[in-house]
Amino acid sequence: MTRYAYEPGSGALVASWGTGQGDVAQTIATLPRAVEPKIALALAAALTKLSGYQWRTYTHPASAAGDPELPGSVAWHRAEERNRFDQVEGAVRDPNLPDEDGLMAISYSVVEEAAHRVGRAAHLIGDAKLMDLLVAEVRTEQAAIESAELGDLSGRSRQAVELSRADISPVQVYAADSLLHADPLATIDRFTDIDPAAAAVAAARWLHLAAQVAAEAADVHPVHVVVEADNLEALQVETPTLVLERLSAGESPTGVVVDLIADALAAAEGRVRDPARIVEAAEAIERRMRGEELDEEGLTALTDEFRISHLDPARPAIDLLEDLLAAIHGCRLLYCETYESGFEDAVRAAGDDQSTPLL
Repeated sequence: MTRYAYEPGSGALVASWGTGQGDVAQTIATLPRAVEPKIALALAAALTKLSGYQWRTYTHPASAAGDPELPGSVAWHRAEERNRFDQVEGAVRDPNLPDEDGLMAISYSVVEEAAHRVGRAAHLIGDAKLMDLLVAEVRTEQAAIESAELGDLSGRSRQAVELSRADISPVQVYAADSLLHADPLATIDRFTDIDPAAAAVAAARWLHLAAQVAAEAADVHPVHVVVEADNLEALQVETPTLVLERLSAGESPTGVVVDLIADALAAAEGRVRDPARIVEAAEAIERRMRGEELDEEGLTALTDEFRISHLDPARPAIDLLEDLLAAIHGCRLLYCETYESGFEDAVRAAGDDQSTPLL
């Protein structure tokens, strides 16, 4: 999301956002000198909160939660929040204010209410020129979100590369797939202008191809190549192996990636998407505890295996992308135990020969 700050010396109201390679800042307004610092800070905080709620409609789209036409459902609530974008400008210009009795209407929509808070802070300042600049700013922010939804991550929309979305842009997937076709060993630094969830979909496909090439060279099953490569260089084994298992079972890269990211996003909110999986994992640990004589160190190692999410809930898409790209590198290490070179060409040839569905 875009963060806003107040610079007391100049009175500047500054917007900043990440690009995957550092942050960009832009002065959007200069506040009148008479404005109290606490009012200026309240305005900056309100703008930041509004941006956060609006970008949440990008990371948590209705399309990832079921039927938005079903009243009261999660998808319906998400669609309602996204539809409130049309009310933001009006709420900023004409916010709900306390009446004579000190009572004030509060919107049920977090997006709309955040816009009213921006408007109330601006109302305290009472500067018409500033109001126009704030309206222009919220329009710019909404346009950035709309561009990101369409797969265009240029300009301010580029901050989406630091977010994890529970849905996939086909445009971004095919851009990442083309990048990996050109360089199957591309590192995370090459994906700083591509949505990480979409890039993870392409990386999952290319890991599947790389695993087949490495497996043939090393005479092991493709699902086990990351485990074998871990003997040559330390790798994150669990998540890439899980991805390979599910792809080998016939799931699509998109289905696997979306599911893993959705688990992590739920965990970040203190929820569990699949309680049955957690119960099953806990029961497996309990069975092992009952069936084995474990010292304290062994018990700690066993319980450390218990995970609500396979990915870091704070950055799931990037975490997954990093693991998948590292696993492709691991496949190359395993391949080079048999052949000195030719890995990239072999993987490209496998990709050209197989029409593995991405979406």
